[in-house]
Amino acid sequence: MGGEGDGVAEGPVFVAFTLPGERVVAKGAGERRSLVEVLRPSAERVEPPCPHFFACGGCALQHWAHAPYLVWKVERLVATLARQRIETEVLAPFAARPATRRRLALHARKGTAEAARLGYKARKSWDLVDIAVCPISEPKLQAAIPALKRLAAPLFEHPKSAPTLHVTATDTGLDIDISGVERKSGGLSGDARLQIAERAAAADLARVTLDGEVAYLARQPIVRLGRATVALPPGVFLQATREAEAAMAHFVGEAAAGAGRIADLYCGVGTFSFRLAEIAPVHAADFSAEAVRALAAGVATAAGLKGVTAEARDLVRRPVLAEELKRMDVAVFDPPRAGAAEQASELARSAVARVIGVSCNPATFARDARTLVDAGFRLARVLPVDQFLWSPHIELVGVFER
Repeated sequence: MGGEGDGVAEGPVFVAFTLPGERVVAKGAGERRSLVEVLRPSAERVEPPCPHFFACGGCALQHWAHAPYLVWKVERLVATLARQRIETEVLAPFAARPATRRRLALHARKGTAEAARLGYKARKSWDLVDIAVCPISEPKLQAAIPALKRLAAPLFEHPKSAPTLHVTATDTGLDIDISGVERKSGGLSGDARLQIAERAAAADLARVTLDGEVAYLARQPIVRLGRATVALPPGVFLQATREAEAAMAHFVGEAAAGAGRIADLYCGVGTFSFRLAEIAPVHAADFSAEAVRALAAGVATAAGLKGVTAEARDLVRRPVLAEELKRMDVAVFDPPRAGAAEQASELARSAVARVIGVSCNPATFARDARTLVDAGFRLARVLPVDQFLWSPHIELVGVFER
């Protein structure tokens, strides 16, 4: 299997929707071919649960039985670490279940005045696959697809508009932030905005925003993070599934047990901060001022915390310095896909005794891990996290000790 979830034949030739050991007919030229027919299927081949699977680019591996699929993901993680000469204890992975994804990015294309076409891009294409169901997502998101198609219909006043609906299921309802609406012509007309508000109200949505600007608000979107209640800024990052967030937070909390003071770097709205503050005082930092304000406001809703301070800070240009970490004995970092090279260098220089890294990109995690290992840390254990079900992506949480 190749890194993107395609079967690999000698050449190499990559063929989507194939599995190791299969004999297939494929067409095309060059490295990437299209599957025509499976002549000799693998015993691990299963029937995909989604009717859109072979056309839709959202999932790549629904045709593979769950156990070998998960083994493959963990093996890829181990191999990525090995390329940086790092070996560690790899724990049994957390695996997301179907119907648990709470946030989706759905692309919209012009349809009728009543309903846009809505779905995911096709594999290796800009074409849109108009979906009716999405088995990875929470039932309330699947049930909302017709309403979301109606919501998107007024967004095409400008021919260059290519909207994306970033949909999040919160405790108070669906929160939708819409990007990709062309603004050079002055943005949406008053009539289009009125239609959006009316259709959002009819669907009982919590909030609709256009690139962060409120277009409709019935209720503030709220989530619970540990003991805290947090009001979400538009478009803010959340872990994709509630179960994965809980599993990672529990693992991070166990790894931080006994800490005297904790730094939570790339804290977002407090995914880990509030749980960590049950253990020890926490100083949280993130580049998003909106996320930090939401975190700070959430502190007042949570009883029994040891204390939380928070600052908006670009951790690439201004990482928290080793000298600033001298009072911390545990640091957590959860950066974007680009990783935390600058911050890892400061952690390596610091006197912090334990570092917990959370990552959605094993390659940049391994690079940053090498920095820490070269400074005297040991990667003691790793929890693989399969949060993006049926995709080639694997996430992880790693615990470093001096």
